[in-house]
Amino acid sequence: MLNDLAALYLGSPLLFSGSVFVLGLVIGSFLNVVIYRLPIMLEREWRSQASEILSPADTVTAAATSTPPARFTLSTPRSACPACKAPITAWQNIPVLSWLLLGGRCAACKAKISMRYPLVELATAGLSAWVAWHFGFGVAAACALFVTWALIALTGIDIDHQLLPDSITLPLLWVGLLAAVAIGPIAGSPLPVSARDAVIGAAAGYVSLWLVFHAFRLVTGKEGMGYGDFKLFAALGAWLGWKLLPLVILLSAATGALLGIFMIVLRGRDRAAPMPFGPYLAAAGWLALMYGEALVGGYMRVSGLKP
Repeated sequence: MLNDLAALYLGSPLLFSGSVFVLGLVIGSFLNVVIYRLPIMLEREWRSQASEILSPADTVTAAATSTPPARFTLSTPRSACPACKAPITAWQNIPVLSWLLLGGRCAACKAKISMRYPLVELATAGLSAWVAWHFGFGVAAACALFVTWALIALTGIDIDHQLLPDSITLPLLWVGLLAAVAIGPIAGSPLPVSARDAVIGAAAGYVSLWLVFHAFRLVTGKEGMGYGDFKLFAALGAWLGWKLLPLVILLSAATGALLGIFMIVLRGRDRAAPMPFGPYLAAAGWLALMYGEALVGGYMRVSGLKP
């Protein structure tokens, strides 16, 4: 049965892309949960660890006499309306469709539901289908989908909290390295890269931004980026190899600079206000994942460096 399904998808790229689009809607709904809940989970963990370090005796006494905090994970407690706390039923969790049927409002209290939820679902579905169409059915598509979903989650969290969690960046890095070792290059497929390129890419990605970070701090006395950016760039290096890292950093820096100028000039943003760099790295990394070799080749031809 699996062989028949594989043959069907290999023979019909449109069917494969459509199936991945539907899967992307479901994954997008899950990514909404990750973007909202993971930072809260991390904050609770950090507060718990800090309290144990700062006042261990008081912590032991409090733990013995107080009620343990309610469990909070990606699956617990059940999703509920932030305004009225009414539980969200199964049909109200249908990606995009439930938001449209409810008119973008809670079924119980009519509080407005952010448009961001269906947008994340649609973006995940659309980008996933694009990946499926671009790579076709196979290992490369599976790898690219994994990277795409991780980048979407990291982008949402970094925009909200200026945080790139290790619980996403490090698995993204290690899976990239393991894929390079266990699978290696496949004829006619850009993913995974060779083990050598993956290891050099991961090391070069981390060290390059680490050096920029410390040079910037030495010159200005300020921190220009966070360590999560180093880890994300290292993860991109593990998946793309070291050769595409200059393209990624060039695209991300140019996009960040242009958008920063736009925000300052047209929207009056404070120049001293920090801006997350992770979304730009993620967007540039995804473009390099999809079209990196074509972009580099096109630049080489236009610049005259390649006939």
